[in-house]
Amino acid sequence: MKLFTKLIALGFALMFVPSMAVQAQAPALSAVEAAEQSVTQLLRRVEELRPYFESDKDRYYAGIEEEVGKFVDFTQVATGVMARFSEDATDAQIEAFGEKLRATLTRFYGSALVEYGGQELNYMPPQNPPEDPEAPTNVRMQIVSDGTRIELQYAMFLNDSREWKLRNLYVGGINLRRQYHTQFAALMARHNNDIDAVIEAWQ
Repeated sequence: MKLFTKLIALGFALMFVPSMAVQAQAPALSAVEAAEQSVTQLLRRVEELRPYFESDKDRYYAGIEEEVGKFVDFTQVATGVMARFSEDATDAQIEAFGEKLRATLTRFYGSALVEYGGQELNYMPPQNPPEDPEAPTNVRMQIVSDGTRIELQYAMFLNDSREWKLRNLYVGGINLRRQYHTQFAALMARHNNDIDAVIEAWQ
């Protein structure tokens, strides 16, 4: 169970990778190609930051958070987690919740990157890929560690700036956006549907 939890954390942490901008004048990178190149860049960045994890955690997490903002669309993540509650939320509330998610997830999952020890990471063929190469798609990967295989799926989309961004993650068949929505809905019930109070209480 401990290994599975660590692999989940690693899978989520690996989503914090720099985006690969798609140049209009050049052939577009596929979502898979963008993810592959970005993961390589991320792990190189982790190696640079690793010495600061014990001596200067603020510096370490600041570097990780910088990468988060380049690849993850936290407005999309927040909207997905809030689900039906987002219809009653203001743009400012959605943005504030997105920033809360950015901070809490960076802190929690950033530690998983430090423990990454070169576990085997394989990219898998897409299932039912869309005909349009620029349509939202899931990038499938598999982490292999001590004989345990965990499948990851990154739900990605091409934004208006023609950059691939991530808006959800599946780990071992678990939809993490749905998991966080359950937590959000419980907090809404506890705080009488006060969105500001829920954002403040989110951990």
